[in-house]
Amino acid sequence: MEKEQLKLENSCIEIIADNMMLDESVFTNVSMQKIKITDANLSDLHVEGAQLGGAIFENIGMPPEDHPAYDANLEQRPLMFENSDLSKSRFVNYNLTQVELVDCYVKGLIINGISIESLFSKLDQ
Repeated sequence: MEKEQLKLENSCIEIIADNMMLDESVFTNVSMQKIKITDANLSDLHVEGAQLGGAIFENIGMPPEDHPAYDANLEQRPLMFENSDLSKSRFVNYNLTQVELVDCYVKGLIINGISIESLFSKLDQ
């Protein structure tokens, strides 16, 4: 596959990309509302200074056993969320094994119906 570079400035376009390789692309000062990305390898994706209100992340991780790209020997590298506001967000059916929260504000954090604040207050007693 030949690599081409397309440079667009001050444009308003709608793109439908199928079977594309967009490695090392850079998007700066763009509006990408209502973008949908499916069946994509976003390894090493770096999103900075973005407004993600209403965004939905689902089925994130390594391909499941019934997927053609499944490889039982592969392990997903860790993700990093840094200096972000995830208040009022909801995580449903996530594998949070070995997740580390560092310098995080957790007031009102509830895990499976249990308030973390009340859990810590019981531990302090």
